[in-house]
Amino acid sequence: MAETIENNLRRVITLQNPVNPKYYGEMSDLLDDLIQGRRQQAIDYQQYLKQVETLAQQVIQKDNTTNYPNSIDTDAKRSLYNNLEQCEQLVLKIDQSVRTTKKADWIGHRLKEKQVQIAIAKVLSGCNIDVERIFNLVKNQREYH
Repeated sequence: MAETIENNLRRVITLQNPVNPKYYGEMSDLLDDLIQGRRQQAIDYQQYLKQVETLAQQVIQKDNTTNYPNSIDTDAKRSLYNNLEQCEQLVLKIDQSVRTTKKADWIGHRLKEKQVQIAIAKVLSGCNIDVERIFNLVKNQREYH
């Protein structure tokens, strides 16, 4: 039964990882720790189930357990915030840039995608941040579709 719970939780984490890699990477690490503890019988089964339940709630509730600044008020901004070292101003600039640059049905259209990628690159110029990684993160946000 424990392995079924772990596998289902791992599947959800894996599916959601492209939306917020930093957050779901941490959730994956926590799950790995729980699995290791169970396998080494370092924790009893009841305690294990409680910890898995807590982790599952964190995964389902996304990243709403973290205290975000008031301006970080959408899932897309939260994802950017988690993956841009919690730089609020950078998140807001990228969010605004994407919203003003993206065109209808931009995902899958090379020229429209390139325009969004260039807009992100302009915001990130001077920063030591991988534009391609942030662009892919933006593409995975439902809010920007």
